[in-house]
Amino acid sequence: MVEVSRTVPAPPEAVFEILADGWSYSGWVVGSCHIRDVDASWPQVGARIHHSVGGWPLQLEDTTAVLAVEPGVSLELEARGGALGTAKIELSLVPNGAGETTVRMAESVTGGVGGFLPESLQSLMLGPRNKESLSRLSALVLGRWRGTGQAQP
Repeated sequence: MVEVSRTVPAPPEAVFEILADGWSYSGWVVGSCHIRDVDASWPQVGARIHHSVGGWPLQLEDTTAVLAVEPGVSLELEARGGALGTAKIELSLVPNGAGETTVRMAESVTGGVGGFLPESLQSLMLGPRNKESLSRLSALVLGRWRGTGQAQP
């Protein structure tokens, strides 16, 4: 399992607001390039985001599904990437003082070709990607939060 974290200067509710917006997925998940559809029940257990990964013209259409959710606290996902593999992603939101949130992202490859890679190689590939994903997530949160202490419409 590869784990990264980042402190976001906004409360957990503001971070979860972005996670609960399935249409924002390609805005913060590195590699996801196009959202085709989001189940109306997102982010409830079983709901899916239908997305594309990769660069045109070599895009792969697949899905990410919610395995578990505790609004404002955590979101557990299963991301499918065709033959490349399936991954389990756990996002947890831990409030810090002064309205900040530590976002922890843990990912493990659970199937496909990626599952055959040694954990050290998975870490070399997923660590930087997931750090960038959390950086993008933070930017989206701050874009909505804007330091006002209230979510923006």
